[in-house]
Amino acid sequence: MRKVILSTVLIAVSTFATEVINGAGATFPYPLYSKWAYMYQKETGVRLNYQSIGSGGGVRQIKNRTVDFGASDAPLKPEETKKEKLAQFPTVVGGVVLSYNLPVKNLKLGTQAICGIFLGRVKHWDDEVIKKDNPGVKLPHRKITVIRRSDGSGTTWIFTNYLSKACPDWKKKVGYGKAVNWPTGIGAKGNEGVANYLRRVRGGIGYVEFAYALENRLKVATIQNRDGNFVKPSINTFQAAAASAKWDPKRDFYEVLTWQKGEEAYPIAGATFILLARDYPKGRNRKVVSFFDWAYRKGDRVAEELHYVPLPEKVKNRIREYWKSNGWY
Repeated sequence: MRKVILSTVLIAVSTFATEVINGAGATFPYPLYSKWAYMYQKETGVRLNYQSIGSGGGVRQIKNRTVDFGASDAPLKPEETKKEKLAQFPTVVGGVVLSYNLPVKNLKLGTQAICGIFLGRVKHWDDEVIKKDNPGVKLPHRKITVIRRSDGSGTTWIFTNYLSKACPDWKKKVGYGKAVNWPTGIGAKGNEGVANYLRRVRGGIGYVEFAYALENRLKVATIQNRDGNFVKPSINTFQAAAASAKWDPKRDFYEVLTWQKGEEAYPIAGATFILLARDYPKGRNRKVVSFFDWAYRKGDRVAEELHYVPLPEKVKNRIREYWKSNGWY
């Protein structure tokens, strides 16, 4: 299986293609957007140039009007999209996972252990708070090395939003955002950067989007959810986390899926979003909308193969109505 190591995708099947769509932002959906881009160009001749620079960069670029679309895993609140004259809609749902580099299979991490590790209080893998969730497992007395994002990141936003809900001390001392003042750890750029570090650093633990963990053959922890159950990341547990989402077009589809109730709900789930400039010419936004409409119609199978959750058809139709109301569909 190929390793996800590129930070920019420029799909070029035909040298005669004249149309190019330029986007930038979240690394979370990069494996999927690169595959969709290849398929779309093959079918239509239109190229997608997507720069995987992190959600913070994607939001900045669309605010500065330097790309056709921005991409962010941290949804902008309706008051911000209104202020910046932006439209916003989701593409797929996925999950942020805790990957680790230890000679241990099927590691379980309870909420207390996760909070302690990322606050820098739990320093070794054989700490009692980890051992109590892993009876019978031989945990090494090895130093824990936290690996986290160094760039402005929607994956960080999702993960720290989860920590702020699950851990009162984290909320009080650190909070959440695309970038935070980390109490501990080594910084790496992009999901791909964190994944590459995790492959090399023994005793390392970090948060990455699920597809990156799978592509890089990283071990993934089973973690405790809001109901107290230990759940594995999967399409089913991501769907369970998104079950109560309202997807309101009047709020530009703003929705946060972390720490949801439900026996099977994965606690660090999130959607990834596209941002369009409302003051662009309608034809420019139609190009972007045409690509994502194609992805909604023909890209679900690929999304599932890469372990993302496609949106329900009724939500896709709601988004199409949203596009239509803006004259882009």
